Amino acid sequence: MSSKPIVGVVMGSDSDWPTMKEATEILAHFGVPYEKQVVSAHRTPDVMAEYGSLARERGLKVIIAGAGGAAHLPGMLAAYTTLPVIGVPVKTTALGGLDSLYSIVQMPNGVPVATVAIGKARNAGLLAVRMLSMNDTDLAEKLEDYHLSMADESIEKTKNLK
Repeated sequence: MSSKPIVGVVMGSDSDWPTMKEATEILAHFGVPYEKQVVSAHRTPDVMAEYGSLARERGLKVIIAGAGGAAHLPGMLAAYTTLPVIGVPVKTTALGGLDSLYSIVQMPNGVPVATVAIGKARNAGLLAVRMLSMNDTDLAEKLEDYHLSMADESIEKTKNLK
C-alpha cells in the first residue's frame, strides 16, 4: 500500500502467508494501509524485539501476528509493545492448529493478546478495522456498509434453499 502503514501484519514464516494473506485482503478492502513481514520469535528474536519496541514510534496502531506450532510471536510482540496485538493461530500438520491456539490464547495477566480462531486471519483483519474505526468515522461507515452487505448476502441465501 502507498500510505504509511498503521497495521503491521507479521508472521513467523513465509509458510504462514497463505493464511495471513486474508488479513491483508480485508485491510486492503477497507483502505487501511498495512505492512507485511516475516518476523520469527525463534529465528530472529532481536528483529522481533525491535519490531515490537518501535511499532508505535513508526506509526503502527495495531499488530496482527500469525504463528504456528509453538506460536510465540504474538505474545512476545505483546511483551514489547502496548499496542493491541491480534494473534492468528496458524493450522499445523501435527495438531491441526490447537498447539498454535493454546500458545497464543494462554497469555499471562498484563500481556494481553486478542486471539481469533485457527486460520481466521480475515477475522483478525476485521477486528483491526473495528479497533481503528473507534476514532475514524469514515472507516466506521465503511464497516457498517460491510455488515449490511453481509446481512443481505445471508438473506439472499434463503432463495437457494429448495
